[in-house]
Amino acid sequence: MNIAIVEDDINMRKSLEFALSEYEEFSITTYKSAVEALKKIDDSVDLVVTDINMPGMDGIEFIKELDGKFDIIVITGNATLNRAIESVRLGVKDFLTKPFEVDTLVDAIKRQVKIQTKVKSVKKTSTCKEDNGDFIASSPALDKALNFSKKAARTDASVLLMGESGVGKELFANYIHKNSSRSLGSFVAINMAAIPENLLESELFGYEKGAFTDATTSKKGHFEIANGGTLFLDEIAEMPIALQAKLLRVLQERKITRVGGTKEMDIDVRIVSATNADILKAIDSGAFREDLYYRLNTIPVKIPPLRQRTEEILPIANETLKKVCKKYDLEELKILPEAASKLESYKWPGNIRELISVVERAAILSDNNEISSEDLFLDSRSSRDEKNIDTMEKELIEEVMQSVNFDMIEASKILGTTKVSLSKKIEKYNIKGC
Repeated sequence: MNIAIVEDDINMRKSLEFALSEYEEFSITTYKSAVEALKKIDDSVDLVVTDINMPGMDGIEFIKELDGKFDIIVITGNATLNRAIESVRLGVKDFLTKPFEVDTLVDAIKRQVKIQTKVKSVKKTSTCKEDNGDFIASSPALDKALNFSKKAARTDASVLLMGESGVGKELFANYIHKNSSRSLGSFVAINMAAIPENLLESELFGYEKGAFTDATTSKKGHFEIANGGTLFLDEIAEMPIALQAKLLRVLQERKITRVGGTKEMDIDVRIVSATNADILKAIDSGAFREDLYYRLNTIPVKIPPLRQRTEEILPIANETLKKVCKKYDLEELKILPEAASKLESYKWPGNIRELISVVERAAILSDNNEISSEDLFLDSRSSRDEKNIDTMEKELIEEVMQSVNFDMIEASKILGTTKVSLSKKIEKYNIKGC
């Protein structure tokens, strides 16, 4: 691998050149400034390692001038975290904070070698193609979020998906995975709110035999299962504060240790996380670590609510209807024009999840082969349009719980969530009768 090092500090530049030259697979060329590098660097270079703070032209401007032609690792001393994050948003593959061990840089370079090898393999076999298959319809608001996600997919940076409950955050996480160089690896999802706190650590990191009473065998955790691929951490704001420190260490060092174990394992995982909470408020209250937030929020993607994606409502409703009819062996149903109008004018506080729930219930309760506006039961919901999201979510949960006679399992299925997560919402909103 041909590596170009751009570093104005002569001691650092010579030290890196000497240390990396010990590896036969690396061919090293050094430059004392970004200006010099721009004049001499050519297409034979596989990877650029550059400082940020340099005289004449700084690293950020240098990266912009390279315009995505090379894979880049940033090394930075006194640059602010925001500038390091800005570099990653420009397509940088990794960044290291000075001082660092040479082995840490070598690990970062070798990770990039693996990724480049995967990309070449994917291009050769033509198996990695842009995949929009999980999105039933399109709208300007959705296209904007997808385009941003596509740019994020080209890098290996951490992505934080933000949006209301039910907007399809896991679909976006999968989209990023499928359109990345990791598409041949595993996509593994875990919901922070769905797993009891005392089990979450072992689910993430795995455990060794004898680590606790019921650990009769060793077990891989989600990080190991997702190695070489993408790990999706849903409802990240619900992660216990004690576990946040361990996640931060993994993101910094890219190593894990199983519960009850002593051996460290190298982990090559791309993190995509998601939240519907106001995570900045959680930081202010001390419930979420600020340093972890900046690590996870390298590339933020805001997913618009369904009320801003009205072009998608009817296609999603019709596709849901087909699936419901097949699932319950129902005769083919169609949505009447007045019902379609109701669907498009409703504000959908529960977003896509609520739309699917409404259509499924209407299909089951319909007395003929047509779904009318009355079958949707949206009139009773429309008065909620001007209320805040928490109030609307509470009323939606209450309505669903009553419709299934307070059956938690059935209600969680309809709401598209887990029993544990639903229990937390019921406790949060102090919903009676459950």
